Amino acid sequence: MLRLDGVTVRFGDRVALDAVGLDVEEHHTVCVLGPSGSGKSTLLRVVAGLQDADAGRVLLSGNDQRGVPPHKRGVGLMFQDHQLFPQHDVGGNVAFGLRMRRTDRREAEDRVAELLDLVGLPGAQRRAVAALSGGEQQRVALARALAPQPRLLMLDEPLGQLDRSLRERLVVELRGLFHRLGTTVLAVTHDQGEAFALADRVVVMSEGRVAQSGPPLEVWQRPASEFVARFLGFDNVVPATVRGEVADTPWGKLPVPAGTPEDADRVLVRPTGVRLAAPEEGLRCTVEARSFRGGNGSSVTVLLRPGDGDGPPLEAACTLRDAPEEGDEVGAVFDPRDVVPLAA
Repeated sequence: MLRLDGVTVRFGDRVALDAVGLDVEEHHTVCVLGPSGSGKSTLLRVVAGLQDADAGRVLLSGNDQRGVPPHKRGVGLMFQDHQLFPQHDVGGNVAFGLRMRRTDRREAEDRVAELLDLVGLPGAQRRAVAALSGGEQQRVALARALAPQPRLLMLDEPLGQLDRSLRERLVVELRGLFHRLGTTVLAVTHDQGEAFALADRVVVMSEGRVAQSGPPLEVWQRPASEFVARFLGFDNVVPATVRGEVADTPWGKLPVPAGTPEDADRVLVRPTGVRLAAPEEGLRCTVEARSFRGGNGSSVTVLLRPGDGDGPPLEAACTLRDAPEEGDEVGAVFDPRDVVPLAA
């Protein structure tokens, strides 16, 4: 459906996109992740035709889009701030693209009603947009983007203005909706949870380049570099020297999976791979802090300080029932299945 081939964009001396290559398969959802300034929004604007590329090609269904204006590309674009038209009611907003295409009035009314049903706002055609909640405005903006039946739907931080509980609920609804409609989606976001819940494939960007691309589970379980690991929120990254199935680290000698390449110079220890044990087992540590994760607080991240004071702090994950108190002495035992070799 979409292919970016060596796309480069420069703003003066700054390279916003650096020879980016990317494929989006039909009926798939691809989420582009990255910190501010990584180039993800510029990528979206290039595909939409709102920003010219200095080099490379954008292909939609195999056709080069150079010189094709935005309104002729057959793509839909939904922005973070929704950009609804306050002078129109809900129905008028959703029907905007259909009017631009001179769709028959009766057909347009049927399409608007169908889409409002799909996004969970049945019968809302005559409601004023100013009277809608943030979540309802997001649904209207989505219906408006879907109305002309774009071959590619692009989302720019689509849930960024919503509170966390609403985002978590809507992202599940969006994934189900896109699958039912067979929509091809390219979304950009800085929210890892949103991307991993929504996407069939995740693309992580850094300084205008693709740092890693793959299925969500693969990227989450096996970050390709220290940058990707830290961007995903993993702080247990330390220098390492790998020999066989052992890595020599500031936390001592850690077991690593069989076949770990010896040129890996860092390792990530996933918090779920740090088992809390009696102080005499494994690496002796002091519990420095605890933080509660998840809506019900059932998951706890424990910050450990190694007993000798030389190694960096270490995060471990456990259940609330098993969480030690601050100041407790514990042992940290490492599971090789959660020790991931990294490139610098």
